[in-house]
Amino acid sequence: MEKRYICPRCNQEIKSHEKGEHDDWHFAQDLDNQDNGAVAIATPVQSPTMPDRKSSSTSPTKAKLQPVDSHRNATPTNGHATKTHRHVAHVNAVDKAAALRAQSEREMQNALQDVQMRYRIYNSEIEPEHDSDYPCACPIHQYQRMKRARRPVLTQWSEAVMYPGEKIYHDLAPQTTLFSGNPYQLRVTSPYGYGGTAWVQSHPRPNYHVKFIHQTIALNNQLNHEAQAKVDAMEPKHSIWDDKTLDSVMSNLSVAPEKGTPSSREVDSKGYPVEKASSSNPTSRPNGQPERSNTSRFAAFRKAVGIKSSDERAVAKSEKAINRGVQLRHDILAEEAGRWPDDETRQIVAQYQDKVGMERKIAHLRTHQPLQYLHLLRAGYFEPIPFAWADQASSILTFNIEAAGGWRGITPQWRGYEDTAEERLYWVLNHREGPSNVVRMKPDFISEMNMARDRMAKAVEPPPDYYSADDTCHLQHTSKGYSKQVMPSPFRSSDRPEVPADDTMILLDISGSMDFDPIRPVYDQYLITGYAPSTQPKNKDVAKAIIRRFIDAMANHDHEFNGYDLVTFSSHAKFVGTITHTNLDKTWNRIAIGGGTRVMTGWQKVKQRHFEKHSESATYHPVYGWQAGPQTPMLRLLLLLDGEATDMDEFELELLGLSWAHVTIFLIGVDGCPHHHRHANELQRISDVNHHVSFVDAQGNTPERFVTHELLKRHLGYDVSMAEFRELEELPPYVE
Repeated sequence: MEKRYICPRCNQEIKSHEKGEHDDWHFAQDLDNQDNGAVAIATPVQSPTMPDRKSSSTSPTKAKLQPVDSHRNATPTNGHATKTHRHVAHVNAVDKAAALRAQSEREMQNALQDVQMRYRIYNSEIEPEHDSDYPCACPIHQYQRMKRARRPVLTQWSEAVMYPGEKIYHDLAPQTTLFSGNPYQLRVTSPYGYGGTAWVQSHPRPNYHVKFIHQTIALNNQLNHEAQAKVDAMEPKHSIWDDKTLDSVMSNLSVAPEKGTPSSREVDSKGYPVEKASSSNPTSRPNGQPERSNTSRFAAFRKAVGIKSSDERAVAKSEKAINRGVQLRHDILAEEAGRWPDDETRQIVAQYQDKVGMERKIAHLRTHQPLQYLHLLRAGYFEPIPFAWADQASSILTFNIEAAGGWRGITPQWRGYEDTAEERLYWVLNHREGPSNVVRMKPDFISEMNMARDRMAKAVEPPPDYYSADDTCHLQHTSKGYSKQVMPSPFRSSDRPEVPADDTMILLDISGSMDFDPIRPVYDQYLITGYAPSTQPKNKDVAKAIIRRFIDAMANHDHEFNGYDLVTFSSHAKFVGTITHTNLDKTWNRIAIGGGTRVMTGWQKVKQRHFEKHSESATYHPVYGWQAGPQTPMLRLLLLLDGEATDMDEFELELLGLSWAHVTIFLIGVDGCPHHHRHANELQRISDVNHHVSFVDAQGNTPERFVTHELLKRHLGYDVSMAEFRELEELPPYVE
């Protein structure tokens, strides 16, 4: 099956074997224009190797290319890019809708969190409710008015991502419940129950909340299954890439003559057509009456009023399907040419697909499921994440998915995901090549909570060999002894061991929760009713102690006493400096704790720092940023988190496509907190399918020596023995 391209210069569809000849023609045309002193013509020039498609009635219109902010040109900060080229930015309907939605997405998310906290609603899936028969200026109704003001945004977003045949719906009041088209309104119980009044603020009830969750999960699964089946049925029944198949189908299209209608080949004995023979002998019947024509009067009537026969309808349906296939092929080629306009970009995309393990799946989609391929292509599923998205307050990978509210995702089975990044992550995990026994599907909320509680029940006392009197919990006397810990999975070497050329860096979460007094949620079934304090050190103190032990051990291991780069992140990222045992306290005092948790901002800062040091072996792309070369040293990153980052799924997606970085994650949690164990289970799933990611967690009063030993095993890439660990714990020579 021959691949086709859209020429970015003349926007013509060409076959792969004609690409070289077509490029030569453009080159000759440029030389001729230079010799004649001619000015380049802005309109496309017809290539002699290509037929004129403008005259074809089935030729689709050309796609227009416009700039988009998320694909804007950029230059490297240090000017070491090995190649500079113009990259014409590309925009489609999804990009336009995403740009519009991004303008108010973060504001709406913050508004919802504010009103939830004000009314003590701690479950993110529950929106505040307040029914009233009079104009109300309470915060709940102010939030609802903000939602209604975004209806044009919802409409444009839905139109951009919907599949054919789907309809827009919403949950915006006021609307008629029966005819709203919202499948959730009459089939899902409110978590508030029934019987509330306009004069009293209602609160979620645990029993109704359980019903709400069960019904939502069941309806999500049902609608996802139905939507996938409908989209699969809409895929072309013939190959849109094989011209021979299209020609064969078109040649077989014909309409059989009506029953009782003479064929053009039927003639009488004199050689006249049957109709003429009948009319020339009107008195052939014995009674002298003219013989009736064999033509069906009903058929003539149907043609007169425009009613088609079954054969005609079948032919028209086949022609329509073929035309849709031709249009679909052109749309795909135009989108590919717009997104990947040059050889360097196409090479980066091909490498990404190969490293993620999606090359075969994407090729299968393009060949056999082109409708779904086009939808995912327009949303950027088959290429690396543009680096500019990391610094944007909102992007297409940070949009909330709200099935009950009509805010859709990208794939046919989008219901049940929290946001578009999680949807894309699990779509990749569920379709990439790999061991068939790995569970990659996202568990539903109840399954996640049950697995978190099961994991929490597996906590045991840490090994006594790791006791240390100078651990933070002992110095602060928060409580007696260590908290029970969930033992990490036995170490297995999944990445190559560290070599001297590798670059070790530390990425530290400094969001506001790092300085909070530790608290754990209190549950009534699956409803959070409040929080209770936990007697343990603050997360920032544990993080500092682990960093100190880690850099001391690494200095002894590498015999590199100049220190290690430290990058911090919250809502924004900052390169703090190079830290050693001697300057850690001074550096730590300059760190300001506070803000959100956006790990992608820190990751981009780490990449920038890494490639500034090794730019001679790397290249820079205006959309996808720095690209490591074969000689680029491996980045070994220690990432310290105290909770789930808002863009954690985006970060995990990024790591799936990298082979030049190994990330070891240390998750700090509150003792006995299901939220911590939910996040730990998710990180463990990512670690299981991506051998460039390792994971260790601790809760409550932490045995710091035990954690440091486990982190070193995964960071260095080999099983560090207890004897070697004790040697690495000794203070580095520069301290003495």
